[in-house]
Amino acid sequence: MKDAQKPDHVSLNTLINHLKEGRFVIPDFQREFEWQPWDIRDLMRSIFLDYYIGSLLLWKGKKENFDALSCEILYGFNDTQGPFPWDYGHGDPGYIVLDGQQRLTALYYAFVAPKVPLPDRVNRAVYFLHVDKFMNEQYDEAFQYEWLSRRIRKILEDRDLQYAEHIFPLSVVGSGGWDLGNWVQGYERFWKNRVAEAEDRGDHATSERAALHAQNASAFGSHLKGITEQYQIAYIELDRDLAVDKVCDIFTQINSRGIRLDVFDLINALLKPKGLQLKHMWREAASRLTFVETGKMNVYALQVMSILRQSYCSPKYLYYLLPGQERQVRTPAGELKKEILIPDVTDFKKRWDHAISALERGINLLKHPHEFGVISSQYLPYVSILPVFSALQAECNLLPENQKLDAQRKIRHWYWASVFTNRYSGSVESTSARDFIDVKAWINDSNAAPALIQEFESRFRDLDLRKETKKGTSVYNGVFNLLVIQGARDWITGNVPQHGDLDDHHIVPASWKGAKDLTETSIHTILNRTPLTANTNRNFIGDRLPNQYLPELIASSSANQVQDILASHFISSKALDILLRDPFEPDDYIEFIVERQHTIFEAIESLLIKERLDLSAPLRELDKNVEETELGLRRIIVKTLANDTDRLPPHIARKLDESIQKAAKKNAAIDVENFHDLDAKLEFADLRELQEAITSKATWERFESRFANKETLNTKFDQLAELRNSIRHSRRVDKITRMEGEAAVLWFREVLNK
Repeated sequence: MKDAQKPDHVSLNTLINHLKEGRFVIPDFQREFEWQPWDIRDLMRSIFLDYYIGSLLLWKGKKENFDALSCEILYGFNDTQGPFPWDYGHGDPGYIVLDGQQRLTALYYAFVAPKVPLPDRVNRAVYFLHVDKFMNEQYDEAFQYEWLSRRIRKILEDRDLQYAEHIFPLSVVGSGGWDLGNWVQGYERFWKNRVAEAEDRGDHATSERAALHAQNASAFGSHLKGITEQYQIAYIELDRDLAVDKVCDIFTQINSRGIRLDVFDLINALLKPKGLQLKHMWREAASRLTFVETGKMNVYALQVMSILRQSYCSPKYLYYLLPGQERQVRTPAGELKKEILIPDVTDFKKRWDHAISALERGINLLKHPHEFGVISSQYLPYVSILPVFSALQAECNLLPENQKLDAQRKIRHWYWASVFTNRYSGSVESTSARDFIDVKAWINDSNAAPALIQEFESRFRDLDLRKETKKGTSVYNGVFNLLVIQGARDWITGNVPQHGDLDDHHIVPASWKGAKDLTETSIHTILNRTPLTANTNRNFIGDRLPNQYLPELIASSSANQVQDILASHFISSKALDILLRDPFEPDDYIEFIVERQHTIFEAIESLLIKERLDLSAPLRELDKNVEETELGLRRIIVKTLANDTDRLPPHIARKLDESIQKAAKKNAAIDVENFHDLDAKLEFADLRELQEAITSKATWERFESRFANKETLNTKFDQLAELRNSIRHSRRVDKITRMEGEAAVLWFREVLNK
């Protein structure tokens, strides 16, 4: 539709006439008229000074749309007070106001002066302009309002009194006909008569003042004519036949001088004729989701509903949540058909309740100190990730019990990849839909990992944590969350503190005099902050440098105990040595920051990329040992086969090439030309492929002198594989598997170090 959105403009006079005719109606989803009296005054000032007041968004109306949106008349129209339906008997509705209600109502109230008080007031406000001050360019004093009183009523009834006090009631503009011209002519004539009277008395001073007022009256009349006839208010008119789902998309982008609305208000209005009070349903549910501080949680509930029902959650798709609303879809054969996502009100309520429960479960998971470490709302990396995270958790709950553990592992991996790639800082609705589809596919097929996962693994070391200084950003909060999950212990007691008592505090104090000499980084970087209790920070650390307070800790316990505590804060022994330096200079600070960034990167790789986050400390250590064994085996294969791919068994070489090609298709950053050498190819080899590379007929002769007995070697590979699979899949290890696996690790370590 070519003219679906038609920009245009209208003169002030014409707009006021449309307001008086009742041409504009307000959809029920709009909030009430909420401007204060001074807001109306300021709008009048802007108009008379020829300032731009923003554009209006109008939808050319028809009865079906008026009814669907439960439209009402403007506040005060035809002297009415309170909500009245659009068809109450007066007016000629033509447009639905999507953006501009506050401004249009203010224009009507000031220029037409309905006989009703402003909302939440007991009296009418009357708007006027002091002509003398306006012409003297005293604009702040020129525009005023007064509450209707006996004195103001007398002024409104007596034009000579208005002229004498230079009071121009703005209601004259809206009175229509010849009234505006008559007022201006009467004002000029009044002061010309004062000139003549003063001349007759020989009062030249009064005559000169009166003459100036007469000149100003003429100039003011010209200004009024220009403003009322030539001042243009811009608007965008949406075609009357535009579908409601497209209006949803346009509507959510609104944010001009009026009060911001969101798609929740629109859906609420569309549900009212169906007997559903969505606002009431939200009020009942809101208390369950108060942990996260956001004004969009009601929209997030609708987005969870939409994602779970149709995978998408942009405003256009939320429209299809309306009971009985048809949606056109294309079949795999290319044919168009219509479907209804939610058949009736009962189904809507059921899905709404499910969405609220999903959000509640998602928030509880995120705030758990051992799961995602979001101990307060201010440390949530993204509020906007909540709908898709909650929807994925809801999907996971529907899986068979034996699939849930692997699904949770993949959701966790996706979540942290999103946090450390700043994924949800842009167009979140489209990203949410894409991620929901991709992660679901990955849950069903382990070979279908989203490209995001590879991007995270290959690029996380490019992050510059030195620049992460602002609490609330995804990377800053992500690092803080990791510290909480790591179980960062209190520096005084050595215990894991109550999480409500934690905040991020400086390691090297912000008051340190050397901070002013830092050029490469900030004293406030996340690399110089860590979770500490207020008591430890205030009463123990204070404004002291680490080389002052850390020796006290060491003296009261031991260096090893202090190192263990600091390790829970990603502070290595090397970093501790740097902090103890005396004197402690800016170069030492930089060295400490670099070392801590290195430690945090190692933690990200170990805990998130290698997925050891949910393992107990002993299992994390075992998993590291298994990994070191695999790396050792790769090195031995490369060395023994002289880094020559042609010496690999052909079927193993073929498998590795296929794995590299698959990875390259998913991640454009992978260049297959970089994987010709054997050491590069083996990055894609799993434990069993390493085993075959050593024990196959084509290669065993080269490895026999090191491993001696093929049967013993295969047994050790089996034990190592059983341990690895237990750790990475079931996340639990029985006693026998653990003992045999540990023995295999020790055996390989001894053989590989020959």
